[in-house]
Amino acid sequence: MPGLIGFYTFGEGRENWDASQIIHYGLSALQGRGQESISLATIGPGNTLHTLGGKGGVEEFFQKNKTSIPKGFIGIGQTSSYLDDYLVHVKTPYELVLALDGKTDLHEDRGEATKLFARQLSQLLHSEKEPLKATSMLINKIGGGYSFVALTHKQELVTGRNPLGVKPLETGSVGFDIGAVASETCALDVMGIDHTGPVETGEVIMFTPEDIRGNAPTTDRGNFCSYEYVYLARLDSNVNTLSVARVRNRVGRELAKAHPSKGDVVIGVPETALPIANGYSQESGIPQEPGFMRTGENVRAALKPTQKERLVGVQLKLNPVKSAFEDRDVVLVDDSVVRGNTLQNTVLNLKRDGARQVHVRIGSPALVSPCPYGVEIPPRDELISGNLDEKELANNVGADSISFMTVEELQHAIGLPRQNLCMRCFEKGGTTR
Repeated sequence: MPGLIGFYTFGEGRENWDASQIIHYGLSALQGRGQESISLATIGPGNTLHTLGGKGGVEEFFQKNKTSIPKGFIGIGQTSSYLDDYLVHVKTPYELVLALDGKTDLHEDRGEATKLFARQLSQLLHSEKEPLKATSMLINKIGGGYSFVALTHKQELVTGRNPLGVKPLETGSVGFDIGAVASETCALDVMGIDHTGPVETGEVIMFTPEDIRGNAPTTDRGNFCSYEYVYLARLDSNVNTLSVARVRNRVGRELAKAHPSKGDVVIGVPETALPIANGYSQESGIPQEPGFMRTGENVRAALKPTQKERLVGVQLKLNPVKSAFEDRDVVLVDDSVVRGNTLQNTVLNLKRDGARQVHVRIGSPALVSPCPYGVEIPPRDELISGNLDEKELANNVGADSISFMTVEELQHAIGLPRQNLCMRCFEKGGTTR
């Protein structure tokens, strides 16, 4: 689930910009989309592409590589939840560096599929007289669900979103001097760039030293990832013109109406589920209190590659505030349940520290299928909801009850037509729509 950044400067004085510093800010905002590897590429006078990549989080990377960060006035960057997932550098026949969020259908392995896409883009930019048209033809030919940004040795920045539109991509500008793209609007905000709208489904945009050009996007409204609204996107972002904060509040309200529970206090699991818990509290009338404190940096435990790292991440972000729930019945609100280890640990801590009962309410349907487009949802046999019903799951994690939203309830809360939402991870059949 990489987070992508593209930064482009125009006009006289562009050589004075430090693209790597601006990309640093943007990637910091996208850290929630991946904390395992980071890479960036810039280009400056001389049209030489400079790249650098490394393991770990954004701040760690930039601190460790202070003296070797490539300088330039245009650039791209990527932070990823995959280990050793870096920008793809193709040197011939047309030199480019590419970052891709999602997965094409060119290969079963996501990394290999991205490399094949980069090579085909290189071939087309080399052979075709109209690179914008050629890139548009490419994303209409290559299936899957993905968005991408590429930087070429000719100071071109090419970005697009395939017609399915599963993966988000947003554009921004500062007057006539700067253009940018990012996976989420929060990154544009942090970079000090005005949001101008989403890259549409099937749209390709090309930045050159002379201008910005785009193709006519497809008329299809897309098949947007519903999990972005539940968990992936940051709270201060807009995704496909919808405020993530408002959607999560509506999810909580819908959850309270459809799956009520008696309780003395509503507690949300930090950080993603807090606005869902707030909506649940507002709709149910049960007061919400902060039930956990985080230690250290915000870690998305569910995206960690090993069980040990996931459990450590949970412990760091879920230290209980005992006074919030001691000798009380708790409505525990979370955004989703993957393997069940996090939920089991959370319920155990609440009851060990004095909660009488814990009723779990989940702001999404049960995860029962892996994602074909690169979201780190495990195989079906590792998804606890794929093997247990709600009563069995409650017994397994030690809760007094557990209830999930239905697909229809989540769609209603998001507010987009059903045909425009991808919910394959919530459906055992795995259908696209």
